[in-house]
Amino acid sequence: METPYIWRDRLFESLTIPTLILKPNKVIVDVNARFLERFGSTKAEVVGKTCHDFFYHSAEDCPLESCVLADVLADRHGHSVLRCLTTNAGKEKWDNRVFSPILDENGEILYVVECIHDVTQLKLLERELSGAKDFTQKLIESSTTAIIAADPHGKILTMNPAAEELTGYKLKEARKRITTKSLYPPGQAREVMKLLRSESMGGKGKLRLSRVTLINAQGEEIPVDLTAAIIYERGQEAATVGLFNDLREKLKHEQAMREMGQRIARAEKMASLGQLAAGVAHEINNPITGIIFYADLLMDTLDEDDPRRQKLKGMYDDAKRCGKIIKNLLTYSRQETQSEEILHVNTLLEHSLDLIRDPKFFTGIKIKKELSEDMILIKGDRDQLGQVIVNLVINAVDAMEKKGTMTLRTYRDKPAGQAYIEVADTGRGIPEENLPRIFDPFFTTKPPGKGTGLGLSTAYGIIKENKGRIWVKETSPQGTTFVVELPLYRLLAPGNKNSS
Repeated sequence: METPYIWRDRLFESLTIPTLILKPNKVIVDVNARFLERFGSTKAEVVGKTCHDFFYHSAEDCPLESCVLADVLADRHGHSVLRCLTTNAGKEKWDNRVFSPILDENGEILYVVECIHDVTQLKLLERELSGAKDFTQKLIESSTTAIIAADPHGKILTMNPAAEELTGYKLKEARKRITTKSLYPPGQAREVMKLLRSESMGGKGKLRLSRVTLINAQGEEIPVDLTAAIIYERGQEAATVGLFNDLREKLKHEQAMREMGQRIARAEKMASLGQLAAGVAHEINNPITGIIFYADLLMDTLDEDDPRRQKLKGMYDDAKRCGKIIKNLLTYSRQETQSEEILHVNTLLEHSLDLIRDPKFFTGIKIKKELSEDMILIKGDRDQLGQVIVNLVINAVDAMEKKGTMTLRTYRDKPAGQAYIEVADTGRGIPEENLPRIFDPFFTTKPPGKGTGLGLSTAYGIIKENKGRIWVKETSPQGTTFVVELPLYRLLAPGNKNSS
């Protein structure tokens, strides 16, 4: 039968952790095989030496503030300490040393067992993870993309400085006051989570680039591009993270580029229109002049009551108007002197309608007049302004396709010094995508042979020459309203320059 000492020796040797036994005076009395293997020594080289002599090659005791063995001797309890040693090869070795006292029957320390756990790999991994964490944190903090992370209930966990600037909330404030739901218009947060959980937008738990609206602390709506993901732990949703890119500057730049492109295109079209106008004037002015001359000559040969005289008068007026239209086209290529006169808006409107002599033109169309009773005077070229109204009326009738109501309306804003003419129809409306182009030369939605695309562009040029504006007040499938705005002509009382 083996004695207890033999079992104790076998137990000591079987430990897989380097272990040594110390006396209270710090002298090593025994070490196990794993210790000798770890430090490449023999028992003769270890036993009998003090711990500070063997480990640190020092004859002096370790300073009390760094000696854990002193703490064990003082309070008779186990302690541990993390030590870093540098090998002969210059590599770091990390040990977690655990000291356990062995007491006699009186509670006095007989020996201290020191177990040495090699935690070098753990420390290196911890350092690597800590470095990766620090790098990731710095990356997030320095990112110009706004990054927001939240728990499954939408509570804000973290946000970087870019997110604070975008949302208008500081992280501490956001954690207390808001959830991610507060950062979206009503219902949009739910839609984002629905897309995140579906397979359609980059895979479950992932949302690739998506255009959304973000609401900042001031209540402003900000267009952003959102990329988001769900973070899972053991198959359960643990958090969500969103990356937001502010699109305001980008959209502003794109709008500026579009407007620049439109201005360039308009300039090119105006140049083309000028060349076209010059060619038209050259080719048409001569025959128009002949028609006017011979119509006038024939009228002079007819009696005043001759019915043919009225028809010739209509031919003469139409030919004169054609010549004026050609002259209007030339305003795009060069400035021409206008024939200005003081006009009553209502009279101008009635005169313009009289220019459309075809009695069948308004078939099926109800004309409603809402003309102001005020004396609304403007100053401009009667024929040019009449042509604008004629163009608007023709477009309104075409839009209604021989069935509907056309409303002609006049009014003024005396304090602002502006007169207004409205032409409204109950037609099909103007598609939204066409609105920016309706005043462009040659733009038309009519089939070939039905329109040249010069009506509204000519109207735009004429109104601009008369220091006014023309625009679409409203349009929908229920109809369209065009507005012509012109400066009021102010009558000055004799001797009073401030009268109107």
